[in-house]
Amino acid sequence: MNNETKENQVFKLKNIDLFYNDFQAIKNITMDINYHEVTAFIGPSGCGKSTFIRILNRMNDLIASCRVSGEIIYENKDIYAKNFDVIELRSNVGMVFQKPNPFPMSIYENIAYGPKCQGIKNKAVLDEIVESSLKKAALWDEVSDRLKSYAMSLSGGQQQRLCIARTIAMQPQVILMDEPTSALDPIATAKIEELIIELKEEYTIVIVTHNMQQAARISDKTAFFLLGELIEFDDTAKMFSTPKHKKTEEYITGRFG
Repeated sequence: MNNETKENQVFKLKNIDLFYNDFQAIKNITMDINYHEVTAFIGPSGCGKSTFIRILNRMNDLIASCRVSGEIIYENKDIYAKNFDVIELRSNVGMVFQKPNPFPMSIYENIAYGPKCQGIKNKAVLDEIVESSLKKAALWDEVSDRLKSYAMSLSGGQQQRLCIARTIAMQPQVILMDEPTSALDPIATAKIEELIIELKEEYTIVIVTHNMQQAARISDKTAFFLLGELIEFDDTAKMFSTPKHKKTEEYITGRFG
């Protein structure tokens, strides 16, 4: 995609409110998310980070009591407009969850499943998608000789990279990651972090993390949430060295949260 001919923002969000029945979980948030950057969402538990990231691919639609207001522009279209194609949105805006969730099938079939659902039946094409996706997820060298093995036989870190490869196979533009390393050991976490830095060359990444050191290591921009409000949003290096708000400073120095 030629980004020189278009604006730098992949998402423009304006005055976003989200309610569960009468409870307001997200309060009047306005922000832009840029192409080919890693944007980290930080903040204490229950502050709205995971709820907010799910607005970006309309995962909150699956909750009956949830309603969203405001404007979310993706590729010059409002994703909450009446005739917007939600299935296409979720193909373009993939998601990796907190706990690795491979499908109960082979490594190969985990990757090929999405493309098959999109109508791709040619085995040579599927083979290429599987290999390419696993390579991009830094997993090919570890599993290339056992693609027919059950995905659940992989380690936790490998399963999470498999889930990233499964997302990549759908050729998304944006990858949302909701605490993708919180269930992993430090070595597996380091591999995922390295992978995220590599992936931003091709994809836009938004990551929810409880780990401030992780946000500092891998993200270009950081958004600090507190009780459903966006307290501060800035370049990561700037926010961690000279935060504008006292609450941000207190959180990143460990005085609460």
